[in-house]
Amino acid sequence: MKIVVLDAGTLAFDDAVWSVLGELGDVQLYVSTSADAETIIERIREAEVVFTNKVPLSAEVLEAAASLKFIGVLATGYNVVDTATAARLGQTVCNVPTYGATTTAQHTVALILELCNQVGQHSASVHAGDWVRSELFSYWQQAPRELAAMTIGIVGFGTIGRRVAATVNAMGAQVLASARTERNTPDYDGFEWASNDVIFERADLVSLHCPETSETSGFVNAALLATMKPGALLVNTARGGLVCEVSLRAALRSGTLGGAAVDVVCKEPMAGDCPLLGAPNCLITPHIAWASEPARRRLLATSVDNLRQFIAGHPVNVVSG
Repeated sequence: MKIVVLDAGTLAFDDAVWSVLGELGDVQLYVSTSADAETIIERIREAEVVFTNKVPLSAEVLEAAASLKFIGVLATGYNVVDTATAARLGQTVCNVPTYGATTTAQHTVALILELCNQVGQHSASVHAGDWVRSELFSYWQQAPRELAAMTIGIVGFGTIGRRVAATVNAMGAQVLASARTERNTPDYDGFEWASNDVIFERADLVSLHCPETSETSGFVNAALLATMKPGALLVNTARGGLVCEVSLRAALRSGTLGGAAVDVVCKEPMAGDCPLLGAPNCLITPHIAWASEPARRRLLATSVDNLRQFIAGHPVNVVSG
């Protein structure tokens, strides 16, 4: 069985860690693969199994891979694969649903706290000598914002959204949450279900945790941002395409929003003309919320198990219908 991994470099493991796949077939690892169809087709033409994290597998690519039987997505989101075409061709697509919930929730809370407390900004200020020159024992460039005095909106109440909500609520915040299906309502005080429109109108900070679909793509636009409280904050650790970046930049520049923090952008790796580059009061991390070592090891282990289960005739985590 020929197994091809198109972008092994995203997991940052040495070849020895990947050797577990060698028990299942002949493995070809590529650190990265460009997104052009010709290159992808050349690399997977004879493969029976393909693993991809962000390399797109379009209808054109899948139709050219006559031997392909199994596609393992090294992620939770599987929009990089044309699953309808895969299903039509009899190619099974499997993802890894929950490997990164803990680390992504942790990173989200870190961004929330950084927006509220500006730890990095104040540390830089102190190192620049501002405290040495101060006449007072204490100073701030932005007064800390207290979570206990805030309402936090959670858009998308899956595993990650629930963890973030429980954490900020434990620090005193009121929580508004939206979900496609309102179920398993938390039993802590200060929780309320609300529509997205209500969340953006009432929350002091909105955190996005929903998938990007045809309904949610670009839904955080100029009109929705204009409904937020003056000085409100926005956090996005979900998908860059949920947000119209031009509109977000404009809201930050005008002062309509007090700040934003994102771990994802519309085009990754980031393009040089990304509207958020240089935007005021905008924290950007390079899509690292998922990337703790324990999470990456869980991701690889589950991906390998997905293939084992497929070979055994009992596929799990199937997303191709």
